[in-house]
Amino acid sequence: MRWAEVLTDRSLKYLPYKIELDKWGNVVMSPASNRHGRIQGILFAMLEKLAGGRALIECSVATPEGVKVADVAWCSDVFFDRHGYETPYSRAPEICVGVRSPSNSEEEMRFKTRLYLEAGAREMWIVFEGGGARYFGAEGERAVSGYGIDPLPLLNH
Repeated sequence: MRWAEVLTDRSLKYLPYKIELDKWGNVVMSPASNRHGRIQGILFAMLEKLAGGRALIECSVATPEGVKVADVAWCSDVFFDRHGYETPYSRAPEICVGVRSPSNSEEEMRFKTRLYLEAGAREMWIVFEGGGARYFGAEGERAVSGYGIDPLPLLNH
């Protein structure tokens, strides 16, 4: 399948899963919990306040391994002026965030981190449903976000 077909496929419209495509066009689905959705909302609100850009929930990005969907993303005004609401984005926004739920393996999260960074993200965050976060840039794992923000105090309620 192509992403445009996924968006218009009525049989996929009301599934309670996050949908992505692998490099062969196969649909990949992941279940999401209410806690997962709450964390997405908190991260969106926090990133929306970051100066010079805007936040998105369920941000689709074309990668060499198919269309991946960041749970939350932040794109600068420059990025948005260039790409608008292109779907999927041909380049990853500056910050891509994956909320890791129990159904995600460490290998899967490393794989998605690599894909988003190779697609142009400056930072990839992995936020854990149970608390905690990891930050990655082109050089590898970082102790903190290079954007000077820390979502953890907001996530612990």
